[in-house]
Amino acid sequence: MIGTVSKYIPKEAIKLVNEILTNHPINIKIVNNRITKHGDFKKLKNGSLQITLNKDLNKYQFLLTLIHEIAHLITYKSYRRVKPHGIEWKQNFQHLMLPFLQPTIFPNNVLSILSNHLKNPKASTGSDVHLTYALKQYDEMSGKNFIFELQHGSIFTFNNRSYKKGNKRRTRFECVELNSNKTYLFNQNAEVIILK
Repeated sequence: MIGTVSKYIPKEAIKLVNEILTNHPINIKIVNNRITKHGDFKKLKNGSLQITLNKDLNKYQFLLTLIHEIAHLITYKSYRRVKPHGIEWKQNFQHLMLPFLQPTIFPNNVLSILSNHLKNPKASTGSDVHLTYALKQYDEMSGKNFIFELQHGSIFTFNNRSYKKGNKRRTRFECVELNSNKTYLFNQNAEVIILK
């Protein structure tokens, strides 16, 4: 089972992941990048369980996403009908992640932020601006920036459409799509390409 994911995670984490997958075997499928999610856990029509993970994640994001999805598997097997990211999932995720919180696996700048994130993990690491930013430092250069890094009034593209960055509303930015003049709300961690 570890063979599927071993090349995508830090080598120091392989033994720990192998132990988890030995105790909780599941079909893992590596897939092309999906904009809306890093991974998922689901029950297939034939009744089997599967985890899918985006292959373009850096090794730290991949490991974190893998453990996030394995926590869903364990929660599903134990409880069946609970909130997807409720207290049961949070406890399983925290328990699974604890052995990985070491400087031989995660870089120090990620480790401290990740430790803080795990006190009350969210449904998505993308909801944690600090963790997302720390993990992004290990991505291959994509030519993209987080929208929160842009100056007010900057012009950028997202999904082949051009926008102008506006004001912040709590956790999202109002951005005007230039062709339609409609306002859209962007998560502050949305990755965009700056035009000017």
